[in-house]
Amino acid sequence: MKKRLLLPIFASFMLFTGIGANTTEAATFSDIKETASQYIGTPYKYGGTTLNGIDCSAYTSLVFSKFGIDLERTSRAQYTQGTAVSKSNLQTGDLVFFNTSGSGISHVGIFIGDGKFISATTSRGVAIDSINGGYWGPKYVGAKRVADFSNEVAEVKDAAIDFTYYISRGDVALKLAEALKLDTTNTNSPFPDVKSTSEYAGATTALNKLGVFTGNVEGKFNPRSALTRAQLAKVLVEAFNLKLADGAEQFTDVSKGDWSYEYIQILSSNKITYGKGDGTFGVNEKVTIKQMDAFIDRLKLISKN
Repeated sequence: MKKRLLLPIFASFMLFTGIGANTTEAATFSDIKETASQYIGTPYKYGGTTLNGIDCSAYTSLVFSKFGIDLERTSRAQYTQGTAVSKSNLQTGDLVFFNTSGSGISHVGIFIGDGKFISATTSRGVAIDSINGGYWGPKYVGAKRVADFSNEVAEVKDAAIDFTYYISRGDVALKLAEALKLDTTNTNSPFPDVKSTSEYAGATTALNKLGVFTGNVEGKFNPRSALTRAQLAKVLVEAFNLKLADGAEQFTDVSKGDWSYEYIQILSSNKITYGKGDGTFGVNEKVTIKQMDAFIDRLKLISKN
């Protein structure tokens, strides 16, 4: 199979910054509150990840993704991100957590000021409640600040992503430049957040010169952000010009109405992915370094045939 070199690979990253890419965007308290509020009334569905039905952690992930901030899939996992914040120091945009099941963290919402938070509830869907209310008050566990919206730019806390385990966009650029055998000697990067001394400068410059990617609305590349497995599926399908073959697996967390369904089916039918071994693909999980290497190795084998 012949590889397509001049492809909008990283344009795909930017296309999906609204569904999980962990790039930072300019944002304020008003921005996060307005974005969170626009989904009020969205119905609740356990395990749901779409506007036809969404659960609490998928909802917080959706809202934060609009600002390029990548959250873990479950409320319990999100509680491991960011830095702890006392109840008296809560600010708009903080994640607030509750124990509704009696067995630890089981619900998450977004604090929006004035003692209120917004979340995807089982009874009313996405709704606003008092953090000290009759039901929620006794169930409150704590809060985490994954991003600080008090400044002009929402800065992702270092604790949010472990890049010794997950792969960053910058490292994806390095691996793609290597796979495409690009000349990376020119380090005069066109991106303001990638200095000429950066290890990513050569790869991002080379890929930009090929017209592969251009950056976000601010012209930034955001090398220290992550991407989801669903986003990577689209990137790899387009980068290697893969077509649907026979024998695609059906994953329980990917429905035909999902934007990533076709891309994941194509990867599966070409034996590039086998899922997670439990019947799921892990659409909203961040891509690990090991997974990226495995995908690239399998694609190289196909391209030789």
